[in-house]
Amino acid sequence: MSTETITVAIRAEKTQRVGWRGWAALIVLMLPVLLVSVDNTVLSFALPAIAVDLAPTSAQQLWIIDAYPLVLAGLLVTMGTLGDRFGRRRMLMIGATGFAAVSALAAFAPTAGLLIVARAVMGVFGAMLMPSTLSLLRSIFTDRDQRRFAIAIWASMFSAGAALGPIVGGILLEHFGWGSVFLMAVPVLIPLLVLAPLLVPESRDPKPGRIDAVSIVLSMATMVPIVSGIKELAVYGLASVAPILFAVGVGFGVLFVRRQLRRPQPMLDVRLFRNPTFSGALLVNLLSVVGLVGFLFFAAQYLQLILGLSPMNAGFALVPGLAAMIAAGLLVVPIARRVAPRIVVPIALLFSVGGYVAVSRMGEGGSLLLLVVAFVSLGIGIGAAETVSNELVLASAPPAKAGAASAVSETAYELGAVLGTAVLGGILTALYRTNLVVPDGITGEPAMAARETLAGASQVAANADPSLAAALTDAAGTAFSAGVTVTALIGAGLVVIAGVIAAATLGRRQ
Repeated sequence: MSTETITVAIRAEKTQRVGWRGWAALIVLMLPVLLVSVDNTVLSFALPAIAVDLAPTSAQQLWIIDAYPLVLAGLLVTMGTLGDRFGRRRMLMIGATGFAAVSALAAFAPTAGLLIVARAVMGVFGAMLMPSTLSLLRSIFTDRDQRRFAIAIWASMFSAGAALGPIVGGILLEHFGWGSVFLMAVPVLIPLLVLAPLLVPESRDPKPGRIDAVSIVLSMATMVPIVSGIKELAVYGLASVAPILFAVGVGFGVLFVRRQLRRPQPMLDVRLFRNPTFSGALLVNLLSVVGLVGFLFFAAQYLQLILGLSPMNAGFALVPGLAAMIAAGLLVVPIARRVAPRIVVPIALLFSVGGYVAVSRMGEGGSLLLLVVAFVSLGIGIGAAETVSNELVLASAPPAKAGAASAVSETAYELGAVLGTAVLGGILTALYRTNLVVPDGITGEPAMAARETLAGASQVAANADPSLAAALTDAAGTAFSAGVTVTALIGAGLVVIAGVIAAATLGRRQ
């Protein structure tokens, strides 16, 4: 499909401004968005309690975290396409029912193995939820201005969930067991199951193609090895199986693309990527999420392990940045009506660059106020860029393929989240290990644990002689701060690249 054809489709689309039912439907659709985004960050706070109760091995602990995003990333495109065919609201209802039921089972998992299985099945149903919410917004809000505002709220819920995760996790774990972080899905999704049939209209592709089982398998065989490779590379470096996983994923990806190009009604119309606005918006989306998640990775550790805040108070410290992100996402809507995205997005991302630069100059003597201000600056840029880029992805695709386009956008988000932790987090961890000088009195396993992570050093210091504890704490803080300086500058560079891509590809005001 050519760029001209897509443009004609956008202009020919019937637009009608929605009333209160449309906005009520938006509120209902925000429930799964908020839940899934909270789930992305809350589980890490429950992992220590899970480790005590279920005694998982180190490999099982990784799989408890990774099983969900691996399955989710592998199935997003498939579930988005199935939603186009069978009905997006139907997929949303199936996903919500399954996610709530499996979450309740996960809360009472008696073994680590069963918890891993539950997390993987949650990924299946989670993949049904997210593309459905964004594609339904595309069908409900046909008026471009209203859709921009709706997507701004959608993106804000993602940001809100990511920042609320530590707060929600801290409150739940302070009063209840680790299963509570899974049980919270039930009261959130029950209102969705009741209200969605009443308020959310069904939509689907009027001319769906046949179900292509081969393409489904190829899409999963592409995404799962790539996501796994990113995680392996972050933990074990190039000496791991990461290069093999990348090669496998790329190989299946080539086969997937070739098959889509040959089919008259492909599962995913890869010709959409020839549209520079579509591709550019996806890259901006991905790099923005990398910047956000990478920042949160070291900010959470700095707040808790360097500045000594509790998990809940560390979460509250991020609230001003969250508020700035939401406000920027909403305020950019009227600006985007009048100013071209190739101007709006780069200017917005300058704020994010400023936030990263401020962190790079923080050093060991950084203060809570400086980190909060830096996150506010970062949030302004990310909030505006995410709203504009997500709206452009949907607007650049035909309405009948909204589910597939939404799934591609969601895949970019998931990859960005994985890359943010794996790349920026991996660089920070490597720099910390390189720069750390363990005091002479700490040897053996304690020394190895201190070199592994900042959290490990803090645990060793808590059980060491006071003089050695102070020396190790100072050394770990110095090493971590030095790593933050370099990592923040790399993060700033990635955001600059996102701004350059936006200026080159996002085009004029539409």
